[in-house]
Amino acid sequence: MEGDLMADKVGSEKISTENGYLYYVGKDGYVWASPMKHNKKGKKKKVGSEKIGKEKGYMYFVRGGYVYKTKMKNS
Repeated sequence: MEGDLMADKVGSEKISTENGYLYYVGKDGYVWASPMKHNKKGKKKKVGSEKIGKEKGYMYFVRGGYVYKTKMKNS
């Protein structure tokens, strides 16, 4: 990983990403793509089929097509 961000890869599914979308793990545990403000034609959509078990005190994000988690500072 880059810089001092220590993150662990969770899950094994590789997510195909597109420009103009923000990717995140929703409350339901699935990866979702939401259009950025400049993407006028995009629609929110579920993009992964693998459910991620979320833990309290961790932030989840998509990088390089995979889901990672990192511990939040103030948790």
